[in-house]
Amino acid sequence: MIIGALSRGPMRFNALRRLIGGVSQRMLTLTLRGLERDGLVTRTVYPTIPPRVDYALTPIGQTLTEPLRVLSDWAMAYQSAIETAQDAYDSAQENL
Repeated sequence: MIIGALSRGPMRFNALRRLIGGVSQRMLTLTLRGLERDGLVTRTVYPTIPPRVDYALTPIGQTLTEPLRVLSDWAMAYQSAIETAQDAYDSAQENL
């Protein structure tokens, strides 16, 4: 979700957190650090008061946007079939 959010352009931490929703500050921080370590995201600190930090996709990170769009399209196309399969599985587990 972070890659998708940053595909719109650089964002600040709280803007990412609001856009993604349901993610804790700690998990977002850890995920951004991991993506930065992997070379997919850059972190730019501006010397202002208070400090401003922007996150952006690197050129390698930008190459993920198209595969993620295709995966998202697939998930939306098959969402009802997946939910049906989940319901069937859950019902079978309850009957054991």
